[in-house]
Amino acid sequence: MKHYRIHKDDKVMVIAGKDEGKIGKVLKILRKTDRILVEKVNVAKRNVKPNPYKREPGGIVDKEMPIHVSNVMVVCPHCAKPTRIGFKVADDGKKVRFCKKCEKTI
Repeated sequence: MKHYRIHKDDKVMVIAGKDEGKIGKVLKILRKTDRILVEKVNVAKRNVKPNPYKREPGGIVDKEMPIHVSNVMVVCPHCAKPTRIGFKVADDGKKVRFCKKCEKTI
């Protein structure tokens, strides 16, 4: 299993592509294809059939499409800047992530 420095519910900034500069929350990580789903980023129009069992109407729906992991950076909650992530061992022996700019744990 691949391990990423980006986790679900992290706040990330897109650093490459058509949505460069947008900030959103990570919704899902797709490990097989090295991609992630980010809220309100890489939105495409999709035609959806109605589903009477779920009471969903059909029509044109905006859907977030996956974006490659290398095209995003984690935004530090303390300094509010996109940053690289490092790992260190905390005092209680747990492995924690930290911001490389402000040195605070994430």
